[in-house]
Amino acid sequence: MGRDLMIVEDVDLVTLAECRAVIGSGLGKASKMPGATFGLSATECITGGRLQAVPGSVCFDCYAMKGMYQWPSVKLSHRRRMAALRTALGDEAQGRRWVRAMVRLIARAGHDVFRWHDSGDLQSVAHLRLIVAVAVALPDVRFWIPTRETVIVRDYLESGGIVPANLNIRVSAHIVGGHVPTRLPLGLPMSVVFKDEAPADAHVCPARHQGNACGDCRACWDPEVSVVAYPLH
Repeated sequence: MGRDLMIVEDVDLVTLAECRAVIGSGLGKASKMPGATFGLSATECITGGRLQAVPGSVCFDCYAMKGMYQWPSVKLSHRRRMAALRTALGDEAQGRRWVRAMVRLIARAGHDVFRWHDSGDLQSVAHLRLIVAVAVALPDVRFWIPTRETVIVRDYLESGGIVPANLNIRVSAHIVGGHVPTRLPLGLPMSVVFKDEAPADAHVCPARHQGNACGDCRACWDPEVSVVAYPLH
């Protein structure tokens, strides 16, 4: 059995409150998203943290560093989630508990789509393995994880890591209006941010025309959509 197929059925988590404690807090709910989310502080981003100081980068005026993400309650949830994640990454038994707790909370939320990291990003290969284990345990839920951490994803794939069909890893371009490569990074779908004109053949996010919400669109979750383009805001 691959390392991604983590056995979590033997983990005894009795209550939803216990599940929330294991992951640090409850799940999030971004206003535009059709399902629940899980976010970490954007101050913990590895690549994104460096790009926050680079004019012209997508992260230079990061949405997750302002607005509601600066509310004390949101910042506290992010700190608690990161502390719980670090515990899970440092101990295999705690990792299984983290996966089991996420599975129960996502199943309880009752949505058919889920977004990882409406703020924040992958921390390590081990972090990605936990996320994959959650997706494997919930085959009827479609997961989307946008990421700038291509080195982490590459190392995960080169180590034999699987990407289940219901998990879409979408690589995020660094620069606003940047060139879309002919060969997509790691063969994975991409997202880009544009200022004036979207790249040819990209699926343009329709949220700005429908109350800043996804509505019926699920392009971000669909690995068959090669490039999703978001207007700069």
